[in-house]
Amino acid sequence: MLVLWGRPTSSNVKKVLWTLEEIGLDYQFIKAGGPYGGLDTPEFLALNPNGLVPTIKDDDLVLWESNTIVRYLAARYGKGVLWIEDCGKRAAAEKWMDWTMATLFNPFVDLLMNVVRLAPEKRDQQKVTDSVEKFEKGLSIMDGELKKQPFLSGENLGIGDIIPGVFVYYYYAMELPRKNKFSNVEAWYQKLQARPGYKKHVMVPIS
Repeated sequence: MLVLWGRPTSSNVKKVLWTLEEIGLDYQFIKAGGPYGGLDTPEFLALNPNGLVPTIKDDDLVLWESNTIVRYLAARYGKGVLWIEDCGKRAAAEKWMDWTMATLFNPFVDLLMNVVRLAPEKRDQQKVTDSVEKFEKGLSIMDGELKKQPFLSGENLGIGDIIPGVFVYYYYAMELPRKNKFSNVEAWYQKLQARPGYKKHVMVPIS
């Protein structure tokens, strides 16, 4: 059975948990990282020398890096569900995985720290304003794509929706000074919210 190490509130672990739920794969979830600890033990460092989650072990294969894990799970177990056989269509979907980390991730981190994690007296409201602007610039690009098709992966949910889907949840769930509306992103987000795996693993309290 596949084993996943991670903290359920981690954005990167959420990607993997949601993927596993979509493909319907049985797995063992070992809580690690954050309040659970366990990342600095010799046993864990032998699996992942970075001491980070998520990490998976599937038979003799050990993998870390969340986007890589999502790709692997979809390719091995998600055919007909998340995986797209056509190479061109799959590449068009996969670009949104990497684009998300290049475009949305940094403003997401600044928002998470300055809206949720830091003590109120240490929060930088200008950074919140600037990060919302950067995040919304990315959402405007997504909105244009979602005007043409229901999902970033095409006509159906695919691997291209998993990574941005996790971070867009935070944008709508946190109390932010949002400035713009993105009707196509919002319609897509509503579709994600209707999925059991998204509700179970992504839409959890933010910490």
